[in-house]
Amino acid sequence: MIDDKKKKIERCVLVGLNCDGLRDFESSDDITMNELDELVKTAGGEAVMSFVQNRTTPDPRTFIGEGKAMEIAEAIRANEIELAVFDTELSPSQTKALEEALACRVIDRNGLILDIFADRARTSEGKLQVELAQYQYLLPRLSGMWAHLVRQNASGGKSPIGTRGPGETQLETDRRHVRRKIQKLEREIDEVKRIRATQRKKRVENEAKLVCIVGYTNAGKSTLLNALTGADIQAKDRLFDTLDPTTRSMEMPDGRQVLISDTVGFIRNLPHHLVDAFRATLEELTYADVLVHVIDASDEQWEIQAEVVEKLIRELGASDTPRITVFNKVDKLPEAFLPRQTDAVFCSALKGMGLDSLMKKINDILNEGTKTVTFVLPYSDGHVLQTLYRDANVLRADYIAEGIEVEAVCDKKALGRIRQYLPESEWREKEPWEE
Repeated sequence: MIDDKKKKIERCVLVGLNCDGLRDFESSDDITMNELDELVKTAGGEAVMSFVQNRTTPDPRTFIGEGKAMEIAEAIRANEIELAVFDTELSPSQTKALEEALACRVIDRNGLILDIFADRARTSEGKLQVELAQYQYLLPRLSGMWAHLVRQNASGGKSPIGTRGPGETQLETDRRHVRRKIQKLEREIDEVKRIRATQRKKRVENEAKLVCIVGYTNAGKSTLLNALTGADIQAKDRLFDTLDPTTRSMEMPDGRQVLISDTVGFIRNLPHHLVDAFRATLEELTYADVLVHVIDASDEQWEIQAEVVEKLIRELGASDTPRITVFNKVDKLPEAFLPRQTDAVFCSALKGMGLDSLMKKINDILNEGTKTVTFVLPYSDGHVLQTLYRDANVLRADYIAEGIEVEAVCDKKALGRIRQYLPESEWREKEPWEE
């Protein structure tokens, strides 16, 4: 039996502008149009055809020019297309002019990504952040929703009785409502930030180390998290499969437990509303001890994608965080075609290849500034061992006649707590001439 409630697949036309006057990553080409096609599929649509217009500068009114708009309008009528999706952000006035010229709904790349995020968010925090971004995107576009009232205006600017007043009143009412909603959501997200700050404080107090996985959308971040932690997080081969951050505990080769967190995937031209709204989540990157940058080695555009991720990491203020570059999905490539990059890790999260090398690199970074010491703890001070298990990485604790012989990896803070049990040479900073 056919499910009548099955979501209808919308027929779409994709439109891009190849233009030297646009900023980096905004000019359309085959790569960006293919990515837009994937975004449309992710949103549940079907791209029936696509157009790329070449211009020296964008048209102020229709973005692509009147002639191209007429050509696309004819194709839309002939193919019963319901939606036109533009590869670059449109101004509110351009969206309105294009809807009139094409006689169909028009959205830009930002609106499409926001729609996907709204569909994918599952946690209350994720939904809050997406809703805020949607309202911020909507506010400057409200006037276009009342075009039917504008069209009723007389040519001299004087409105027929009973049209202009209510129209303006409704528009201003909606604007005030959206502004109030934005303020309310911002207050709720501030509360999310406060809760996250409290969680970070507790994590610092407990000496818990945090590893954050970042990368372009669909690079395999969730699959890698599953492989490293044994978690069973749903991971599908689709864009923006993970919106809500997932944090799990991971056991390092030396037995120490650290936290590892998956983050939302990045994409070129990620709407600034989304970056701002998700800042409460993404700022975790700035507090991480290690960033694991996952790159899809099988994607021909991995270099561009990696630069997009690095740019957003800089914008979020996490440039100085130690970083490990991981080329994932290497099982899809012959060895001769693997990227040539020193100090990178090559792995296949799906096949479990290269994970030991990644774990070792993470462990090495986390152990920087630490010292392995061996000492005997008197039985009368046995309670110190419990503290050491919390503050350091205890490799062994053997009970001998003199007391408890402990071997542990300690940072400066932990060394300070046990210095009375160590010879001076184990904890004192060496002078330059002693090196």
